[in-house]
Amino acid sequence: MLTSQRKKIILEKLAQEGQVLAKQLSEMFGLSEDTVRRDLRELDAEGLLQRVHGGALPVSSAIASFAERNQLESGAKRAIAKAAAALIAPGQVVIIDGGTTSAELVRQLPANLNATIVTHSPSVAVGLVDHPTVEVILIGGRLYKHSIVSVGAAAVEAMSHIRADIYFMGVTGVHPTAGLSTGDLEEAYIKRALAARAAETVVLASAAKLNAASQYAIGDITLAHTIIVERATDDALIAPLQQAGVSVLKA
Repeated sequence: MLTSQRKKIILEKLAQEGQVLAKQLSEMFGLSEDTVRRDLRELDAEGLLQRVHGGALPVSSAIASFAERNQLESGAKRAIAKAAAALIAPGQVVIIDGGTTSAELVRQLPANLNATIVTHSPSVAVGLVDHPTVEVILIGGRLYKHSIVSVGAAAVEAMSHIRADIYFMGVTGVHPTAGLSTGDLEEAYIKRALAARAAETVVLASAAKLNAASQYAIGDITLAHTIIVERATDDALIAPLQQAGVSVLKA
């Protein structure tokens, strides 16, 4: 069998089953695990899957630039953002992550909301300028341009002084076993630090992020107390998350 044919079968199996294991593939093809791992490495390098220990998972498609992502899934993002906004109670201290869904969340907040919003996203902070009763705390640091957020040691230090009621987290991957993930190492540190400073973490997850993984782990799936997904999400994708003890809210 040609390498190209083998890779095609691997991708088809990945799409059908949500994961592939190197050992099982080697038995199926009658080849060494080293050969299969080389196939997986090459597919990973092409951005067609995400390698993990023992095999591979579907790669998250939420890796385009901020401007490109801002044009995608607008209806789903709006519904998720609206459901998220409804979880905020007056007087709360709320952390809002960066990203396009978070930007939409800001647009869904009531104009008369009385709350404190903490964010490391300049675009989120600017979006709150016309909310007169919202106090905005902007965390600084090095700008990570993909998500337009501050990262680095200075940002982590600033977060250590915050105790929030709820944190709305953006991710690029949500997987029942691989957990929550993102495409930048420093951003993964920041998200984990923010989750540690909030009583509740709510993950905003459009369809492209479910059952997918990115290079850098934020934490186990149980780091999220609630995951908000779009209403049309297949129950088969939701069930493993609920079995792990995470609440799933369809928007």
